[in-house]
Amino acid sequence: MGFVDDAALIHDDLVALRRRIHQHPELGLHLPQTQAAVLDALEGLPLEITTGTGLSSVTAVLRGDLVGPTVLLRGDMDGLPVVEDSGEPFASTTGTMHACGHDLHVAGLVGAARLLSARKADLAGTVIFMFQPAEEGPGGALPMIEEGLLDAAGTPVDAAFGIHVSAIEDKGLFLTKPGTSMAGANVLRVTVHGKGGHGSSPWMSVDPVPVAAEIVGALQSYVTRRHSVFDPVVVTVGRLQAGTAFNVIPSTAEIDASVRTLSRETFEQVSAELPQLVQNVAAAHGCTADADFQQLYPVTVNDPEMWDHAKEVLAGLYGEDRVTERPDPIMGSEDFSYVLERVPGCFIHLGARPDDVPADGAPSNHSAKVRFDDSLLGEQAAALAELAVTTMAKLSASPAEAVAAA
Repeated sequence: MGFVDDAALIHDDLVALRRRIHQHPELGLHLPQTQAAVLDALEGLPLEITTGTGLSSVTAVLRGDLVGPTVLLRGDMDGLPVVEDSGEPFASTTGTMHACGHDLHVAGLVGAARLLSARKADLAGTVIFMFQPAEEGPGGALPMIEEGLLDAAGTPVDAAFGIHVSAIEDKGLFLTKPGTSMAGANVLRVTVHGKGGHGSSPWMSVDPVPVAAEIVGALQSYVTRRHSVFDPVVVTVGRLQAGTAFNVIPSTAEIDASVRTLSRETFEQVSAELPQLVQNVAAAHGCTADADFQQLYPVTVNDPEMWDHAKEVLAGLYGEDRVTERPDPIMGSEDFSYVLERVPGCFIHLGARPDDVPADGAPSNHSAKVRFDDSLLGEQAAALAELAVTTMAKLSASPAEAVAAA
């Protein structure tokens, strides 16, 4: 039997685990109930398990009986501060929600751990299972790396894979692309300092409000005039706040903006130029400005060779019609990018739209109404397990064998 057949035998267990986690979403770095559910699900497997010190992470190492490369598989665990309105019988009632499908990621990764553990005697290498908090913020991948994730097996990680469900894509469809797959996420926080006063006498004050408005416009002009349309930047001002009364000129105005980039070069450019732009506009009007630019998550970059490998593996499991290459990156971001900065690998999306949800207008990830079809959990687990085993074989092949295989 292959992994697909083996996964069918544990499917019901994975669905039960997913729904248990779905009913009790937790936020951020500290997920004690979710961590406990993962530890319960892994109990009895031949794994070396460690938990995080600064976050509720779980790192599990499976050492095959045969020597070989080390492959990392990842699943994130946290929910969102969203009040669920999905109508599911197992919906959360805690005021938080697994609106991005991380509950499926946990169950799928547990499934992969069970499948691979059952083949420990034939496993030619080591697998690290990365159960990560705080993908939705403030970010859990980098703290896990700093706590030793990539050294958990005592040998370097040779390849890394993650699968993320999508509520708007056809159920069972695997999607990604080589190279830049998802945008980097950054935040620009601005405080414009002027001089407050009475609304009837603006010449006796230094009004920061029109200056803030001009900065908003300047940010959009900057994007169109300083960056190639083939390496785009997306700036969205999500918060503009000033004042407390209609007839009072405030002393400060605040701006928060999301800045999305698709390359390291563009990130370095915007991180240097945007604060300077803000300060120059403010100075032109007699104001000063504090401009803080912070990187949240880097660009997610798939190794082209690993994407070609993953595409071949998934097509072999489920058919070529189930695997497609996206024409363009997604402008959302993902902190698995921190792993892929250090290890060649691939981040893959898996369609999970239920059959009774029409494609047109389907609620997307992060919606209070979003639903995911967990009937594909066995397939997700089998895909992760197959990627681990075939990657070990690929990386273990001698140059002559690799040429012959090609």
